[in-house]
Amino acid sequence: MKTSSLDAAKQDLLNGYLAYLGNERQYSPLTLENYARDLSQLFKAAGDVPLADLKSQQIRRFIAMLHGQGLGGKTLARMLSAWRGFYTYLIRDHKYSSNPCTGLRAPKSPRNLPHTLSPDEAVRLVDLPVDDDVLTLRDKAMFELLYSSGLRLAELVGLDPEALDFSDASVRVTGKGNKTRIIPLGSHAISALQQWLQQRSTLAKEDEPALFINRNGARISARSVQLRMKEWGIKQGLSSNVHPHLLRHSFASHVLQSSGDLRAVQEMLGHASISTTQVYTHLDFQYLSKIYDSAHPRAKKKTP
Repeated sequence: MKTSSLDAAKQDLLNGYLAYLGNERQYSPLTLENYARDLSQLFKAAGDVPLADLKSQQIRRFIAMLHGQGLGGKTLARMLSAWRGFYTYLIRDHKYSSNPCTGLRAPKSPRNLPHTLSPDEAVRLVDLPVDDDVLTLRDKAMFELLYSSGLRLAELVGLDPEALDFSDASVRVTGKGNKTRIIPLGSHAISALQQWLQQRSTLAKEDEPALFINRNGARISARSVQLRMKEWGIKQGLSSNVHPHLLRHSFASHVLQSSGDLRAVQEMLGHASISTTQVYTHLDFQYLSKIYDSAHPRAKKKTP
């Protein structure tokens, strides 16, 4: 993966690390792009200083500089994690003596809860008009699947038809860290997927294994899914800036509101830690608070 204005030595180290993440850790192409972008910030901040000579105080200064440029704590924590992993690789494979990122923490920022659609808004987004347009059938199948099963975008575009089991109403997904999980499929998603599969061959190239393909017959890209959803969000009259992860958030919030089963939501989302899933309990409490405020006669002072 070529990074502009990067000298040959650093480019070789970057390429080696990305190859390691892709081949040994089985990271998706989208995740590799994110790592490359985060590491480009390290190279830019380091300038002409060799990576082996960087010290903890310099890394701390880089983080402070990026924070001053407006990057939030969550973004900087992810970036610092990428840098730390890169140095771990350099120590293992390139005889570097130390990891200057060890023990460093990104500045904290206020915790922003993920935005979700209401159930009505989510249904409006996925309930596309069924007509003879094969791309509309594909989009409807993608959106229904995202909302039905809470898939990540990279998981969606990486699916092949063999991952679907209509008899068992489930989909087999390979997520982060090459971990596989089986997620239930809703009846609306099954119907949309079956309609799409009946028309898929009219677009697909010969021997193309992808479940979802573009107008040229090849596997659809993550960016194409994002653009199509944005277009449909406008057509369907949604004011929100809709994107695929919004349906994943909405899936998690709506299932939790109905069931209260945090462990089940964790399993379906493929979260390694329950703490990652717990953010949706805050969303659920916000929802309950709104219901309480609107329903209880003494919840808050009403304006005359």
